[in-house]
Amino acid sequence: MKFLIKRFFELIPVIWGVGTIVFLLLHLIPGDPVDIMLGENALPAKRDSLRASLNLDKPLITQYGIFWKSVLSGNLGESYISRKPVADLLKERVFATFSLAFFSIIWALVISIPLGVLAAVFRRTLIDQAVLLISVFGVAMPNFWFGPLLVLFFSIQLGWLPVSEMNGFSSYILPSFTLGLGLSAILMRMTRATLVEVLTQDYIVTAKSKGISWWALYFKHALRNALIPLITLIGMQIGGLLAGAVITETIFDWPGIGELIYRGIQSRDFPVVQGAVLVIAFTYVAANTLADLSYSFANPRIRIE
Repeated sequence: MKFLIKRFFELIPVIWGVGTIVFLLLHLIPGDPVDIMLGENALPAKRDSLRASLNLDKPLITQYGIFWKSVLSGNLGESYISRKPVADLLKERVFATFSLAFFSIIWALVISIPLGVLAAVFRRTLIDQAVLLISVFGVAMPNFWFGPLLVLFFSIQLGWLPVSEMNGFSSYILPSFTLGLGLSAILMRMTRATLVEVLTQDYIVTAKSKGISWWALYFKHALRNALIPLITLIGMQIGGLLAGAVITETIFDWPGIGELIYRGIQSRDFPVVQGAVLVIAFTYVAANTLADLSYSFANPRIRIE
């Protein structure tokens, strides 16, 4: 309980900092929401009326105060474009983004853990070098290039998978693989590095001398003790995964929070972007907290301490 209370108080400056930076950046970038909504040829009286209704005629510090007052009251504001509550827009899209992130993590784990174990077991061999090459390929491959490449091959040329939008399980394959590839490359190298260190421990040498099966040795004993750095890394990468979803969801026309942020930036829809980024920031901190709590399941000694 003390740990959770401490994490709750740590959440406050993080959310405040993220909200402040996003608020300032959105108001500093060129473009006027009123011009986008009414067009540049709208009558001055109509422009002034709309600007006043959106509180855009007030000083920046006043708008900043209004923003945080709304957030603290549980109100993320109203979209400038659709005139719908931001909270309702996020509710409509949160499942699409989080389900995409979930399948991306599954892809990352399925790819990284077996290859990382292989690289550790056969270190300094051709297998180890091949895994290193795959991990470099995964890190260096940008989503905005790799995603369209997958669409061209699997959707347009072969016709196996849908091009875009969320429509059934098959529509998750390309965007989740695109999003999970970079994470798998990072986890792959971490799995290899931590497992190499664990395999030199005395208890592993003793277990090997007793003739324990290779499956139990590497996956039950060694890998379990190498999981803590992996859990930490996954928790830290959740934020990057959701941030990368902005590009991936835009490429695949995925109806998630990332695509909502992209459209909000295009239309200067300040409340939508601010609310969506705050949700992502909160999710990032919550994921790191869950990662810390999960240490005790990976290593009972931490639970005892």
